[in-house]
Formats: sequence, structure tokens, C-alpha cells
Amino acid sequence: MIAPAPKLAWQQTAKRPSTLYPRRFVPQEIDLGDWDAQKPLWDELQKRPLPDAHALKQWIADWSEISDAVGEESARRYIEMTCYTQDKTIEAAYLHFVEKIDPELAPIGDALNRKLIAHPDTVHLPEDHAKWITAVKSGIELYREENIPLYTELTKLSNEYQKITGSQTVEWEGETKTLSQLSPILQEPDREKREKAWRAIAARRLQDRDALDALYDQMLVLRKKVAANVGLEFVDYTFQNNLRDYTPKECFDFHAAVEKAVVPVYREALEGHRRALGLETLRPWDLNCDSHGRVPLKPFKTSEELVAGVDTIFAKLDPELRELFSVLRDGGLMDLENRVGKAPGGYQSSLTETRLPFIFMNSVGLNQDVFTLLHEAGHAFHYLLARDEALPFNRHAVMEFCEVASMSMERLGAKHLEIFYGREEARRAIRAEDEEVFRILPWVATIDAFQHWIYTHDHTPAQRTQFWLDLDARFGPNIDWSGLEEYRAHAWHRQLHIFEYPFYYIEYGIAQLGALQVWKRSLDNPTEALSLYKLALSLGGTRGLAELFAAAGGKFDMTEATIRPLIEAVRAEWAAAV
Repeated sequence: MIAPAPKLAWQQTAKRPSTLYPRRFVPQEIDLGDWDAQKPLWDELQKRPLPDAHALKQWIADWSEISDAVGEESARRYIEMTCYTQDKTIEAAYLHFVEKIDPELAPIGDALNRKLIAHPDTVHLPEDHAKWITAVKSGIELYREENIPLYTELTKLSNEYQKITGSQTVEWEGETKTLSQLSPILQEPDREKREKAWRAIAARRLQDRDALDALYDQMLVLRKKVAANVGLEFVDYTFQNNLRDYTPKECFDFHAAVEKAVVPVYREALEGHRRALGLETLRPWDLNCDSHGRVPLKPFKTSEELVAGVDTIFAKLDPELRELFSVLRDGGLMDLENRVGKAPGGYQSSLTETRLPFIFMNSVGLNQDVFTLLHEAGHAFHYLLARDEALPFNRHAVMEFCEVASMSMERLGAKHLEIFYGREEARRAIRAEDEEVFRILPWVATIDAFQHWIYTHDHTPAQRTQFWLDLDARFGPNIDWSGLEEYRAHAWHRQLHIFEYPFYYIEYGIAQLGALQVWKRSLDNPTEALSLYKLALSLGGTRGLAELFAAAGGKFDMTEATIRPLIEAVRAEWAAAV
């Protein structure tokens, strides 16, 4: 029998309503999980007369307030569900919101959008409302009532993916381990032990291949139906829905540029790794170990040590960032340690009414965990620096730039890794971060190209597998997969974005280019680079992607002309860190 999940620390400290952002429209005591309790508020907004510009602005403020309150209720339930995927009470509360609240909100949101656009004074709203108005108009164009139940089903299928992957464990040396807990062994010098761990992880994932393939096929049918109901192909629907400032062609340009400018560097690095290990060929379990046979970097043992070390990094980097991190640290707004029954991966979620960030991750004592916390802290800083924007829309930049906030923080924070390591170990950790750049850009191109093909071609599972293998040959590492072909063919199952957030992955590639530009500027002028970084974050969603890149001191461009010199700069640092 599974014990009830304990109360998370933030549930005690992040009290609603916020004293900083008090309620004026939503009652102080209201059950936001009860549709009958909140429905009168939404009805009032729909019926309220708006005789002048002042009334319109107050109406927008009240609409924002209830949106924030309900949005936080949704976020809290999602956070709890991912923290404790095996708790039936928590799962039921999350699914209740998905099934009973979200479907009711969709038509009301459309009605309020139309009321806003129809008002004569909307055109006179302040300039910082412009991006929101554009998004509202796009939402009206894409809204169809018949899509509401389809989105409900898609959310439930995403929850099923979390349950399947969250339950993946293996028996290892007499103990039950999550796949994340087993991953440190892949960095061990002992090759036989690495192989044993890799095969255990891969075999466990393979047990769910049929279930995940079937789940994904269901998602594909529903998503294509959603787009067809609007009269669009799913690619066009998604690009418009995500308010993208670029086209599929620019994505294909990115794929080509990565193939030319990054893949050769990635494979060259792996070839050097092979030679250093003295191997005839690299196998999948050889990718993460140290080239010189050193034991894995172990920067911390407990999550408390991880938090303390990252806190010190921020203190050295910038006093304001350290102060922002203390909001997370002192508010208990992090769940960092891996455990059985916890969903995989990491994310930063926004508690929209209290306007606080929450960080979720699965740390197991690895070097990469330090960078993951730096990454998610960058997201949190982004939210905190824009939290005073009145419009909820303006507190969030476009996703491509949200990832600039997080990836930049990884590279800016890396200069202070001696907090966790001695000098030589710190150089080794930086070299690993540089190698991650070589790896992640080809992986982003692979995932993005895979999704473009999936949603533009009718295909069988076998054809899908073959295209995945073709992409791996184009962008993947130069390793020996002989005898492991089945594992290779289903490697995409581990990328949750393919299942839960269709087409949300190119953002990481675009953002890496932005982050590398912030980092490159910091090499010559760290004070200016950090100042521009914080300025760009404080703009929230009030600017478009190109403007935000410019504010951070960079340029939005996805071509080889931008990518190649950035990769050469990383390559130079990587070579110097030997």
C-alpha cells in the first residue's frame, strides 16, 4: 500500500491570496477546484457593461486576477501530480481539474477574448498590451468548441505518459532503483559495470515500447483532428498557436546548419574520446564516462549541499540573483531529489497568483545536476524579474527566449564551479558542459526534424522507426549499435516533449544560440553581459523574439553564419579545458 504523499514545503509557505498581490475581485475564501464556486465570477465578467476606457481597464484587471488564481490552482495540482505520480488522491485531484474545470474555461476564455477585441477602446490600450492583443486575436482564430474534449483527452494521455515513465524502475544490487538513480553508473570507469547499467536501463524502457507507441498513435490522431477542425495542417496550427516569429523553412535551415557546423565537431570530439579510451569502437555505454578513466564528478551528496553550492555561485555572480534565489530557497519552492514514483525530468512552473516560481528536478549527485539547477533557476529569475507586470501574458516571454534565460545561466554560473570542485575538476566540468553543446544541438535538430516528418507524412510505426534511424545516422554520435538495433530504434521514447509538447524542442536550439552569445559577450565584459541579460529578462512578454535577443546583446538568427563562430568559440574553450 502506498503511503499518502507528504505536504510539500511550498504548500505551507506560498499561501494564497498573496499579501503582495491581494485579491480585489476573487473572494478570499473560494474553492477553485469547484466549478460552481468560480462560475459566477466568470459569468459576471461576460455580462459586465463596459461603458468607457476606465471600465475596460478594470475589467481586464479583474479578468487577470481570476486567471491568475485559477492558473495557480492548476499549476499546484500538476506539480503535486508529478511529485507523486503513484498517489491516487493527488492523481484524482489533478484529473478532476483537467476533466471538470479546464473544459468549462475554454469557451469562456473565447467569449472574453471576443468581448475585448470588440470594444472600441481596446485600440487605445497601452503599448505594452500589443503582444497580448495579437495573441488574443490568434486565439480567436484557432478556437473551436469541438476541440475542447480533444484537448481534455490529450491531457489525460500526457498524464498516462507521466505514469508509465514515472514507474520505470530496475533491480540493481538488491535495491529498487529509478532509471535516473542508475544513470551515475554510466559515468563509472568500469566498462563492464557501465554496460550492465546501460542494458538494464534500455531493457526497462523497452518493456514499455508497445504501450508508448500506442499512446503516441492516439495523440497523433487527436492532434491532427484538432488542427483539421480549424482548417489547418497540424504544423501550421502549432506554429500559429505558439506565436512563432519564424517558419518551418527556418527550422530546416537550422537543421542543415547544425549538420554542417556542429555534427563534425561533435563526432570529432567523440573520436578523440574513443582514442583516449583505447577502444576500437564506442558503444552507447561509453559516451558519458571520463576519457582518462577518472571516477565521475560528484559535486554533492544531498540536495541541501546542491542548494548551498548554487546559492554561493549566485552570490559570487551577482547579489541580485542571489537575492532572487533566496526566494526559492527560503520558500521551499524546490523539489530536487529523485525518488520512486516521481515523474522524470525537470521543469520550472509558475504559481501565477502568488507570482512565485517552483523548481522540479531529479538530482542524483551528478555534475549535470548542478547545471540543471542553474538552468531552472534561470527560468525562475526570468519569472521573478517580470512578476510585477500587471498582465499575466506579459510575465512570460516567448518560449524561445525563456530558454535563453535558463541556458545563459548555466554558462554564466559555470565560471564559479570551484564552489563544488577543485581547479582541475572545475575545468573538467566546464569541458563536459562544452561537450553538451556539441551534443544538444544535433539532438535538437533530430527531434525537430522527426516531428516535422511525423506531422506531414502518413506513416506506419515501421516507417516512423526507419525515419528515426535515418535521422540518427545524419545527426547522431559515431558509435557502434550492433546487436542493439531495437534499443536505438525506440530511443525517441525518452524525449517527453514529443509526447507532451509537440514541436516544443526547436526552442532549445534557438535558445542555445542566444545563450552562447550572452556567454561570448561575458568573456570580454562580464558586467555588461549580466546587465543586458537581466534587462532582457525583465521585459517579460512585452517584446518579440528578435527584440529580446537584441536586448540581451545578441541577434536572432538560425543560420550557419551565426552558428559556426559560436561553435568555434565553444570548441576553443573545450580544447583549453583538457
